[in-house]
Amino acid sequence: MSDWTIYHNPRCRKSRETLELLRSKGIEPRVVEYLREPPSLPVLEKLLMKLNRPAEEVLRKGERLFKEEYKGLKLNEHEWVRVISENPILLERPIVVKGNKAVIGRPPENVEELFKERT
Repeated sequence: MSDWTIYHNPRCRKSRETLELLRSKGIEPRVVEYLREPPSLPVLEKLLMKLNRPAEEVLRKGERLFKEEYKGLKLNEHEWVRVISENPILLERPIVVKGNKAVIGRPPENVEELFKERT
């Protein structure tokens, strides 16, 4: 089983480009279509730890849902994690995980940082 995972939206060009970049390097990651399989709260919390970012920094603030429901709200970390868990469309994409480290593949070249990592 691969120690690589991509939280992927096949309708997103950057997500497809990131997946293709991984495959061009001979990496066949576990693909999680997070809109079909939203991460649970514990999984999302671990993912944020691996990204080393707070939940508010991985929100897609350009999404209509964010603008209509959440823009301007001052929520704590747990509340933002719950918002993302309940509304996975708000999770920035793609997210690539290798072992204990993760990056947002926007731009896709960001994943090259993980090629240097030891797990």
